Amino acid sequence: MAFSVERSMSDEPLRVLYQDKELVAVYKPSGLLVHRTALAKGETRFTLQILRDQLGQRVYPVHRLDRPTSGILLFALTSEMASALAAQFSAQQVQKRYLAVVRGIGPEQECLDWPLREEDGRRPKAEMPEQPARTEIRRLDSVELPIAIDRYPQARYSLMETNPLTGRRHQIRRHLSRRGYPIIGDAKHGKGVHNRFFRERLDCSRLLLAAVGLSIQHPTYQATLALSAALDTDMSQLFDRFGWSGHLPENGARWQDAPLSSSSSTSL
Repeated sequence: MAFSVERSMSDEPLRVLYQDKELVAVYKPSGLLVHRTALAKGETRFTLQILRDQLGQRVYPVHRLDRPTSGILLFALTSEMASALAAQFSAQQVQKRYLAVVRGIGPEQECLDWPLREEDGRRPKAEMPEQPARTEIRRLDSVELPIAIDRYPQARYSLMETNPLTGRRHQIRRHLSRRGYPIIGDAKHGKGVHNRFFRERLDCSRLLLAAVGLSIQHPTYQATLALSAALDTDMSQLFDRFGWSGHLPENGARWQDAPLSSSSSTSL
């Protein structure tokens, strides 16, 4: 089934990180919804529709990213592949890597193991059952600014690598906030005074959380496909400013073990 492409000059195509006949991985910018939802009335651009028009074929989302989170998003190109990939995500067999900028000097390395209640808005969160949730975190770098924010004479921030071992809603944001290191730009779980400082003084108003790594077992090739994605310009410039350029990820798609047969193509 063919789809017409109707895109204004201001609409940019999605960055394709990997594509073969059965699946495609793209980079979703911060602020873009994955698909239509009743909570987003008035929105006209969605990742699913943009990619469908960009490729001229139907696409199937197999996981999601929060609207303010940027990073790797995987779509299947057949219903069979969608089912196979969804099973991997449900079984927690997918490895995910995120980068987050948080307030304070975060722990060197730690596993946050706190159950979380669902936040779907349909009923009070207190009535929702607790679900197991685990997130591995590691501090990659930190910075101290000679600026008084809140009650401290200096402002300290850390670059954290996070690896969610489960897939609860807002898991990384909620776990880091509970640990005392909220992500900058998080309006719900963060701290307003720091969010405002980044917005007004550092020209960075987005949630500083990006999904930069994703590894799956390709159901057809029976090999591990490892994907990585570079950051948007705003986060990259912030890393440069803080002296964190050595931690900038790059676009990439590689096989960690040789596939049996591959007619895949990679677009970076």
